[in-house]
Amino acid sequence: MRKRLAATLLAAAGLTGLLLTATAACSQAAAPDKAAKAPAAVVFGDWRADAPGVRHRITVADLPAPFATKPSVGMAQVATPPAGALPKVPAGFSVALYAKGLESPRAMSVAPNGDVFVAEQTAGRIRVLRPGGAAPSANAVFATGLDQPFGVAFYPVGPNPQWVYVANNNAVVRFPYRNGDLQASGPPEVIVPQLSPHTGGHWTRDIVFTPDGKRMLISVGSAGNLDEGMDKLPLAQAQAFDAEHGLGAAWGADENRADILAADPEGKGLHVFAAGIRNCSGLTLQPATGLPWCSVNERDMIGDNLVPDYVTHVQEGAFYGWPWYYIGSHEDPRLKGERPDLAGKVTVPDVLIQPHSAAVEVEFYQSGAAGAFPAPYQGAAFVALHGSWNRAQRTGYKVVMLPMKDGKASGDYVDFLTGFVVDDQHVWGRPYGIAVLQDGSLLVGEDANGQIFRVTYGK
Repeated sequence: MRKRLAATLLAAAGLTGLLLTATAACSQAAAPDKAAKAPAAVVFGDWRADAPGVRHRITVADLPAPFATKPSVGMAQVATPPAGALPKVPAGFSVALYAKGLESPRAMSVAPNGDVFVAEQTAGRIRVLRPGGAAPSANAVFATGLDQPFGVAFYPVGPNPQWVYVANNNAVVRFPYRNGDLQASGPPEVIVPQLSPHTGGHWTRDIVFTPDGKRMLISVGSAGNLDEGMDKLPLAQAQAFDAEHGLGAAWGADENRADILAADPEGKGLHVFAAGIRNCSGLTLQPATGLPWCSVNERDMIGDNLVPDYVTHVQEGAFYGWPWYYIGSHEDPRLKGERPDLAGKVTVPDVLIQPHSAAVEVEFYQSGAAGAFPAPYQGAAFVALHGSWNRAQRTGYKVVMLPMKDGKASGDYVDFLTGFVVDDQHVWGRPYGIAVLQDGSLLVGEDANGQIFRVTYGK
């Protein structure tokens, strides 16, 4: 019944025509440098304008006033994928189903030997897929009994790690590991017993190690949309809290949340690395610079085109605005006048994404393999847009590419993998995980139907 419903929805939505349009767009935009020469970029559009090669650019000057539109509420309903359904990619690329039957596949991390570790969050387990070309040559459960696991990292940094670190909902644990292990050889060791005094709300926690191996960075999302768990503090008291915890750090139910935290590899010295980042659902290191980058879900309920999600490099000690400000010194009218001292101290992110796209995992592409993507993609970032609920016209449900030049973002982003949206109410895929394999191919996981797709070039 669900399959027949999905097929009917596809026909009713005119998806065939949409895919033909996307194919035409691909033939004109096989590489991002060509797409960047388009006469205009999409600012605040919706899924109907999405197709591989379509360029988007949102600037601070484009932001509307708060409540310029009435806030909208509408979750997408998940349709069963029609038989043989595949997302769309640019000309010269191919996409195929790589794995299926996973339970909420989320973040993906590639081990030094090439194995792919996938967090199945609702199942509380970590799965290992061993690449074998068009499909995994091995598919095994590495560990179970975890608490909403998400980020996975390998330590020490380098080709021969001894530990697999896993970021749980409110703790960090590690398992003994040697290259090629498909199952944990011992029980988890607790490294950080408590990330925040409070749980609930955003539960994804990503984790990376700095290139020198001296620090562990952990992203922790906020408890809610704005400041629901924060008591109002007199300005002097709020400033005293900042002095101890970092510029713009939140308190109450959001203590050590809406932050990037840092500690040593043994979990000692946990502190705020950067604050005011509502929900960094993807944390990674840029190979060219060694800098941490975040893909961030911003706040809801102040209009269809506010507040843009964003992807940015993260400066240590910086404040990114949440909850009092957004995208620079734009004050949230719901918290007007509460922190005038922070105006002018908000770091503006590098790339603004269509509001309510739900930007999640981000990974940089770098490969010298025979099947590597062409030069314009080398050093670029790929971002999974999961799709959200707080917009009248649906956005997200795709993977986009962020062009880079000399390690810096251009401010644009380009649609790379699209086609999951059936109509304004239905989707058959919600991209989440991104992984670059050693053969140069790209994996994209989606959690609506538990699938992973593999994108290759020139095959």
